[in-house]
Amino acid sequence: MLAANIKSAGLDGDFEQLLSTDQVKAFKPDSRSYRMGVDAFGLAPGEIVFAAFAGWDAAGAKSFGYPTFWVNRQNGVEEELEVHPDAVGGIDELANFVGV
Repeated sequence: MLAANIKSAGLDGDFEQLLSTDQVKAFKPDSRSYRMGVDAFGLAPGEIVFAAFAGWDAAGAKSFGYPTFWVNRQNGVEEELEVHPDAVGGIDELANFVGV
């Protein structure tokens, strides 16, 4: 499904790696899901920005140790969780957050 979505968006060849929780047979917010980025890129969690499109996913990534940005496309209310993303906003704010 992930590969098909990438292809239909015209993004074939634009990514070095595609990561899917199917690879680790775990669902988010299981830490194995978030560890995939660390393992794939050989970086510490603090060196990888995690952009989430769901607030609960941002909380899971933040709990794992990623600097986290919640791309709140629908202007949703943040869930009442103990962990909060480092920043919230749209795509333009995400680009500023990562320094692009």
